[in-house]
Amino acid sequence: VSSQNLSQSDIQQAGLPPRGWNSYDAFSWIISEQEFFQNAELVSRRLRVHGYEYVVVDYLWYRKKVPGAYSNSLGFDVIDEWGRMVPDPGRWPSSNGGKGFSEVARKVHSLGLKFGIHVMRGISTQAVNANTPILDTIKGGAYTEAGRVWHAKDIAIPERSCAWMSNGFMSVNTKLGAGRAFLRSLYEQYAAWGVDL
Repeated sequence: VSSQNLSQSDIQQAGLPPRGWNSYDAFSWIISEQEFFQNAELVSRRLRVHGYEYVVVDYLWYRKKVPGAYSNSLGFDVIDEWGRMVPDPGRWPSSNGGKGFSEVARKVHSLGLKFGIHVMRGISTQAVNANTPILDTIKGGAYTEAGRVWHAKDIAIPERSCAWMSNGFMSVNTKLGAGRAFLRSLYEQYAAWGVDL
């Protein structure tokens, strides 16, 4: 559509893009909860008045910071019994006891900010190797269909692994009810934690 065909009242300016701080820029994947809050408090005090509203934990918040762990290592991720990534309690102590990022999100919100996390597409290779069951958040418990319990290996597409982190994640077959159930369980987990972005 040509702008010549629009009246002045039809023309709207684009809104500003989301403004915020992302942990990767200064810390790569190894940021701790204490370091994250130090930066969130700075954003709240100094940048919120300029429209900054998000603080985001980027990349590998679920990976243990131990010898041998690096960006494409395998076997160092913290997953729950359903194969979903959860914060490494060694770096995120408030996540102990199955709290996930709930306490972090609560504190971020108390600073007048919104909380974001980086997520990867699909399911983790570690969950597939462990062949964890799929959570059915609608019925509760393991996802069952056609008289059987479905697991990570049933929904994973290994030939569609992440090109830049081959040991990290692979696609999920969303044509399967179990694949959709896995993704639904992720999104509901993030919402329960209070994640905004």
